[in-house]
Amino acid sequence: MALRTGLLMLPAYEPARLAALAALAEDTGYDDFWLADERFFREVYGCLTLCALRTRRIRLGPCVTDPYSRHPALTAMAIATLDEISNHRAVLGLGAGVSGFRELGVDASRSAVALREAVELIRRLLAGETVTVKGSEISFTGGRLDFAPPRPDLPIYVASQRAGGCRVAGRVADGAIMQGALSDPLVRFLRETVHDAARQAGRDPARVALVARLNVCVADDRTAARNVMRPTIVRSLSAQRPDFFTFATAGLTLPAGLREKVLALPYTHDPAPLRAVAPEVPDEFVDAVTLTGPPDAIAPEVVRLARSGIAEVMVYPLALDGRIETTIERFQSEVMPRVRAELR
Repeated sequence: MALRTGLLMLPAYEPARLAALAALAEDTGYDDFWLADERFFREVYGCLTLCALRTRRIRLGPCVTDPYSRHPALTAMAIATLDEISNHRAVLGLGAGVSGFRELGVDASRSAVALREAVELIRRLLAGETVTVKGSEISFTGGRLDFAPPRPDLPIYVASQRAGGCRVAGRVADGAIMQGALSDPLVRFLRETVHDAARQAGRDPARVALVARLNVCVADDRTAARNVMRPTIVRSLSAQRPDFFTFATAGLTLPAGLREKVLALPYTHDPAPLRAVAPEVPDEFVDAVTLTGPPDAIAPEVVRLARSGIAEVMVYPLALDGRIETTIERFQSEVMPRVRAELR
């Protein structure tokens, strides 16, 4: 049973370091290098170009870009260019997005529709067509790419933590990405929602790769690792207000005090307000959606994911001392050998 591994980074680092991290990912055995398209960090395609030039084997792409802040036709143009630069190693991750929407005045209330229409337009442009469409959310008039895209079948993944986005992935995408898909109820939700939608669309569910996008901290001190992870849980809770869908699906209920503080938070990458609330996050919230602790605690969870139908584990690395390379390296050198031995 083959299990892919991907490394996800936020472009919070200078481009040279991102390129070095992509090279490290390739050297240590990851299959994919994903870079978030977040406002207002470094520009994703410029950084991915540098990453492509530092690597030879690994796939590269945004995880995720959205259909609002960048028109899907421009995304088709950008990802086809990256595919040329990387010698057919580009992969596209699309999602509803959230960062920068307030500043840009974006209304993303019908994101599932926008994602479906975006995938359909991008596929037609990558096939070299001249396209006119007037969708509910996405329109494009008499346009085409002014160069021959290298691959009409460039892989497109849709990321979502909601049923609507997961159904879009099942209907039209090559893969479905879900953040925090670790606990059994969350993996079951992802698998069943995607597979049901694929069947309804007349597609083979096995053709849609299921990806668990997980925050990971490989450290021998599990308590300390959980403490590093708690601010990321606060951020996830803040982004999912008011229903906290992922955690509710995992069977968890927020303590009243934590709920009140999370509801008062803005969506932010600023760690200070997140750290202020973090001590109130229970261990079970951390363990339901992240891989945190020593290799012998993490490996069985990854084995369980693979046996549950997950095709790729996408690692967003954290570390006790802030040196994310530690987690990047230990996940491949200490976790994955245990996983592969069990999956033989």
